[in-house]
Amino acid sequence: MANPGSQRDIDSYPASQADWLLEIGRMLTSEVEMESLLEMVSRAMSELTCSESASIFLYDDEAHALRFVFSSDASHHLAQDIVIPINDSVAGAAFAENRIVAIKDASKFPRHFKRIDQETKVTTRSILAAPITYRGQVLGVLETINKRDGVDYNGDDVTILETLASLLALSFENTSLEGIIGKIKEEASRLDKMKTDFIAITSHELRTPLGLIIGHSTFLREIINDEFHDQMDTIIRNAMRLKEIIESMTSVDNAQAGTAVVRSHNVSMRKILEGIVETLQLEAKQKKISLRAELGNSDLMLEGDAEKIGIAILNIGRNAVMFTNEGGHVLIAARQEAGHIKISVRDDGIGIPAKDVPHVFERFYQVESHLTRKQGGMGLGLSVAKMMIEMHGGKIVVESVPGKGSNFTITLPVDSARAESDSKVFIT
Repeated sequence: MANPGSQRDIDSYPASQADWLLEIGRMLTSEVEMESLLEMVSRAMSELTCSESASIFLYDDEAHALRFVFSSDASHHLAQDIVIPINDSVAGAAFAENRIVAIKDASKFPRHFKRIDQETKVTTRSILAAPITYRGQVLGVLETINKRDGVDYNGDDVTILETLASLLALSFENTSLEGIIGKIKEEASRLDKMKTDFIAITSHELRTPLGLIIGHSTFLREIINDEFHDQMDTIIRNAMRLKEIIESMTSVDNAQAGTAVVRSHNVSMRKILEGIVETLQLEAKQKKISLRAELGNSDLMLEGDAEKIGIAILNIGRNAVMFTNEGGHVLIAARQEAGHIKISVRDDGIGIPAKDVPHVFERFYQVESHLTRKQGGMGLGLSVAKMMIEMHGGKIVVESVPGKGSNFTITLPVDSARAESDSKVFIT
């Protein structure tokens, strides 16, 4: 709670109504402390309505009452710990009825809360109270007392208080939203940590039993009759799929934790891409898809981690085969450019809706449609691919037209270590 009253030099306050409102408006758009804003508003209330005192109350949900948060009158510090009842006060009436309340003679108003007078030793004669309302919700009340020279509060005073209440309501709501956003960020961080911990624990706990399944299944396939080979192949194939999922989750976790390491050496992109085409060829043939490569005559050499680059492009290529209909085409092409190698994975499959294109590289994101959901997957493949490429100082972009296909373009620097260094210097 702010300390009521102020030591600020009165000569530093604005001279006219317009100046007061302009100064308060400036404070609303700057990173000023709330106490300074409350002080300015309470002083404006008092000066512009020619009142002896002005106070700001906010609603206390737990107490179901109003509480002082600031006053222009230093004597009101005596009452700052008093709760103002909703049912037995002028401010409470303004709050409960969400309207301006003007009292000419407080002594004749039965709902006047006399305890404030008793604590402050100030006799309240006239009162003007205005609710602080934002989008239909009453947040508190502005109240002035004892208009000078014994005159009554008028329409100009009402307009002033309503204007100041509106400005203050906006400030309170902004502060509230900042608090809500902060809590959302904290919760998102907590959930992200939980997800990361789950991935790490799950990956660790599944590796050993899965390794045993793959090992024993492979061994059993070699000694059982041929008639059971299909069943064993199904077990091995699905176990390997689980292994890929675990590796993908681990890769994402390591990349986000900053523990992933690029072990660079001189590698041939030609050999990597030829290996990927060979790996995907069986899946393509089963779907009667034409899968081919256009690699030119160069070895397409660069400095990088062959395993990570291979995982990235394999994930993209597998997606292309997966989401291309029977009889379709997938082309993996590469060419050398100045200081870079550009790889393209193009298909004439189902494509990606425009609304989903900006999100396809997000972790666990899946395009929601009957054409994609039936393919399964966890939405990690493209996320892993992006991380692997960016770890080499490269970039990956996608162009897609629903019903016509997609084109993923990867650009990798020939010298990834230098590219990463240049990138860091640029960012700094």
